[in-house]
Amino acid sequence: MPSSSWRVSPALVLLLLPSAVAVGESSVLEGWHDVWLFRFLINMLGYSTIIVPGYLLISYVKRTNYLETGSGICFPLIRTCVFGSEAKTGLLDDVSVAPRNEGDSGSPVKQAIKLIFCAAGLQVSYLTWGVLQERVMTRSYGATTPEEEGEKFKDSQFLVFMNRILALTVSGVWCIVFKQPRHGAPMYKYSYASLSNILSSWCQYEALKFISFPTQVLAKASKVIPVMLMGKLISRKSYEYWEYFTAALISVGVSMFLLSSTAGKHPSNVTTFSGVLILVGYIVFDSFTSNWQDNMFKYKMSSVQMMFGVNLFSCLFTVGSLLEQGAFFDSLAFMARHSEFALHAVLLSVCSACGQLFIFYTISQFGAAVFTIIMTLRQAIAILLSCFLYGHAVTLVGGFGVSVVFLALFLRVYARNRMKSGRSSALPLPQKV
Repeated sequence: MPSSSWRVSPALVLLLLPSAVAVGESSVLEGWHDVWLFRFLINMLGYSTIIVPGYLLISYVKRTNYLETGSGICFPLIRTCVFGSEAKTGLLDDVSVAPRNEGDSGSPVKQAIKLIFCAAGLQVSYLTWGVLQERVMTRSYGATTPEEEGEKFKDSQFLVFMNRILALTVSGVWCIVFKQPRHGAPMYKYSYASLSNILSSWCQYEALKFISFPTQVLAKASKVIPVMLMGKLISRKSYEYWEYFTAALISVGVSMFLLSSTAGKHPSNVTTFSGVLILVGYIVFDSFTSNWQDNMFKYKMSSVQMMFGVNLFSCLFTVGSLLEQGAFFDSLAFMARHSEFALHAVLLSVCSACGQLFIFYTISQFGAAVFTIIMTLRQAIAILLSCFLYGHAVTLVGGFGVSVVFLALFLRVYARNRMKSGRSSALPLPQKV
């Protein structure tokens, strides 16, 4: 992005990166806006301009006992945003994600066709999304000959906004067309999952500047470990011995892949460390998102209502931050200069929104176990597809590590299915990509 779109004091750059002074102050001032840490901090500053006033306003409303004394035209809106109906059901009262009714499963042929439809929809949506994600973040636009460098798109936050605005539109239309449960959760509570959601998405895009897509997919597969930790902290969940065993297997497999992989086109240890650090951020934020959403389902709501609430705040945060930075119109100008990028950005958003709907439908028809199998296969196919299209090399030890990871994932599905009788699955609902 042009440096004019970033308005941060150069003194702050030199304060946070004193080691960079050795390469010359002028080069630091020219290149500081390409440092991922500063992009992250700038985004957080943008979100804080919305979060801090919102927090103060909510605190004031609660402190003044507005629910009992308030009135006027704004009262219903404030009550919905701050208090909700405070009606917790204690159950996931949601026909769109509840396990299917075995008695109404229909004929085997119809079920087979439906399963093929769900599997194909998930595979096409997320495989296309993965290929486009790597294309947008790692390749240049505008180069007409192999000798030309072209221009790379650098603002991951704009891609997050594009994904969220379409998902918001789709979920909003769905809520209008199809009958939904009466909403009971205070709207502001969606902002917690929304913030962690957009930060995890930003990390997911940003990490591809430093590490390969197969590495990212394997790291995402290993997020079951922090998800379990977050589940203990947030929801006070308990786990079986096989869950700890398979989590350890996943850790071993991922470690084998990472240690055996060559640096490739990113030989710098600093660059590799940056990629790993961003991936850790993705895993932490995404683990919080899934557990917070799981906790939110204590209120009576559907999955599409959850999708709408989270994406509403995501759009508010990202568009506010982009406008404050001046990056929103810069990104639109990039789209105008490169029609191929515009097409890729739109397709990314379509795949993200359609994928979420396929998630809800698949879980409602076949349950979480079948859905997890389909998505695990998708991860394996995504690695093979990325290696084929973009030339990523995988060593023999690395390939064995990948096999260990997916073996552990399938063991988790099998064991969870065996233990399912008498209790519901503890699998968090995937909300986004």
